[in-house]
Amino acid sequence: MKPCLAHRSTDGQRVQTVQKHLEDTAKLAAEFAHPFGGESQGRMAGLLHDIGKYSEDFQHRLDGGPSVDHSTAGAQVAWAMRQPEVAFAIAGHHGGLPDGGGKSDPADAPTLLGRCKKAVASCEGWQKEITLTEVCRPALPQDNFSLSFYIRMLYSCLVDADYLDTETFMNGSPRRRNMGESLDVLLQRLQTYVDPWWTPTTSLNRKRCEILRRCLEQGRTASSGLFTLTVPTGGGKTVSSLAFALTHAVAHQKQRIIYVIPYTSIIDQTASVFTDILGQENVLEHHSGSEAVLSDLYTDDTPSSKVLATENWDAPIIVTTAVQFFESLFANRSSRCRKLHNLVNSVVIFDEAQTLPLPFLRPCVAAIGQLVQYYGVTAVLCTATQPALGPLFNELAPVLTLQEIMEDPAELYAFFRRTVLHQSGEHTEQELADKLSSDSQVLCVVNRRTTARRLFEMLPSEGRFCLTTLLCPSDRKHLLAEIRTRLQTGAPCRVVATSLIEAGVDLDFPAVWREEAGLDSILQAAGRCNREGKRSADQSPVSVFRLVGQPVPTMIRPNTDATRAILRDFADPAEPAAIYAYFSLFLSLKGGDALDQKAILPGFAHGMEGRILPFATAAERFRFIESPAVTVYLALPEAESLIESLRTGACSRAVYRRLGQYGVTVYPQHLMALQSAGAVEALDKETWILRDITLYDRSIGLTLDVPTGQGWMI
Repeated sequence: MKPCLAHRSTDGQRVQTVQKHLEDTAKLAAEFAHPFGGESQGRMAGLLHDIGKYSEDFQHRLDGGPSVDHSTAGAQVAWAMRQPEVAFAIAGHHGGLPDGGGKSDPADAPTLLGRCKKAVASCEGWQKEITLTEVCRPALPQDNFSLSFYIRMLYSCLVDADYLDTETFMNGSPRRRNMGESLDVLLQRLQTYVDPWWTPTTSLNRKRCEILRRCLEQGRTASSGLFTLTVPTGGGKTVSSLAFALTHAVAHQKQRIIYVIPYTSIIDQTASVFTDILGQENVLEHHSGSEAVLSDLYTDDTPSSKVLATENWDAPIIVTTAVQFFESLFANRSSRCRKLHNLVNSVVIFDEAQTLPLPFLRPCVAAIGQLVQYYGVTAVLCTATQPALGPLFNELAPVLTLQEIMEDPAELYAFFRRTVLHQSGEHTEQELADKLSSDSQVLCVVNRRTTARRLFEMLPSEGRFCLTTLLCPSDRKHLLAEIRTRLQTGAPCRVVATSLIEAGVDLDFPAVWREEAGLDSILQAAGRCNREGKRSADQSPVSVFRLVGQPVPTMIRPNTDATRAILRDFADPAEPAAIYAYFSLFLSLKGGDALDQKAILPGFAHGMEGRILPFATAAERFRFIESPAVTVYLALPEAESLIESLRTGACSRAVYRRLGQYGVTVYPQHLMALQSAGAVEALDKETWILRDITLYDRSIGLTLDVPTGQGWMI
């Protein structure tokens, strides 16, 4: 009897039988699922996922016939065997995890229950070649959220195994995918890097060494679990958190370290620190802006190991964004979920944990709880201003205890206190501009782009800067370099910016002004004042102000209300007790529903729109960034070749990522104004080019003749 084939090589010279593909995929999937107890279900999923390829219809497909649904058959067999977890994984391994659906779903419904009723081509041949072994489930809580998390992990194992086996066959041999050196070697490199630090000559460096030593000790001795690391600005948080992660990973045989960074704007500098210490070959950046860079690593159509590692995070050190991390945890597509099983038995550092988006805070906390409780993850909430997340963890992961790595965060705060924060009251824009002009070097952070532009125009022309998202990233980068030079040389440097400058931008001003906002934003702005500790706190003022006639933007009103209460109740609003009180009050003002705005957790508990286990629906709803804003690309000389590539149809993701360096974010009404003026050109429904480049100034950004309307976008 002619064997049934799964794949034929591109040149037509080699074939892979269905039996071989199923057995090899099953072996890999079982191996991937073993660390979290899903080995037998992983094997079953691998053995059944492509049994539809035993059908005559699929064999005809290999000879040029029409496409064939070859995944539903395996899902139906698994469902009949009362293995719903396996059925979900198989049903989704090409098109994405489906919603579970309802019992009344017809056979043409895209849900799992619908597909279980679907008529499929006969494929009985699998029973002659494939032997199923006994299947057992790991012990998990009987709630639907835990079940959904497990299914997504099982799905990840199957998808990665399927991709890897198919890739091995198509290439003729396995590619080396795992990049980098062992964590033991990386720990030795870190120790070598910090060795010169252990003989400090200043009190500041002695304190930094104490923090580092504490992180090294706790990394070695503390059990796997959930931690906070509260280190003030200037305390060496980045290196110390790496020290904890590496020592802990080696001590507890963890597989990798994952750093979750809040913003793409600061991810480069964190990755740069790690590559300096550990070597570039050991650090993988994976975020939206990294893909263009990685695309350059293709040679003769052969991707490097670093490119391949982005697909499944098979690397020792991953630096990624909160968007990439959490959206993957709630995704349903194979491309996003493939890497999830490599989170198992890892150390995950959440840098600036207070920035987790409030509309998704509850599902994010619940996801962290799942990873720590059931998947061997050690999680560290790393921040200079520790948010009050304890009650949420107590509710959503009650068996876990938040453990602070530092012995006395309050004492650290007192030591690293570098500024004095005070209320400056209400000012007109002209009054504020006069005060800024009286200082040679000063930073002012405001809530609205239009405010920033007006204040900038009121300042002395020498050494003035305006930093907002009306500037493209490339020009912001160049201006930041000039600002750093002026600050270091003592030249006049007055900067007006929106909040994009607050997180992770390494600038050091002698004075900072911050328009009224959330206390966390105010403290982030304060982190740009006396950053290097060259002056006393009393000589480093941070002034909080209100502007006459400018109400607080609706989006941040709860933040501001909570801040006002803290400013009334605490003499020093930057002390740890005040920060904790702020976050507690802020979360209470928002209310529980605001912390799960899309009802993700209730959706998995009770269903969404009548669908149980709504993987597809939840994935659509779970979007960190939902904005009516659109990007307009600038026809600058450096961008012309990229724009021409789009014109000729070369619309690759790499081209768009590179072009993003020359993009400006505008609201729809701004776009309409630009259209009316004939200043923009539409290449398609989503791609706009600013042809009238006279509307763009490389020092202050895109000129807009219409009001921003929606206000305060950074």
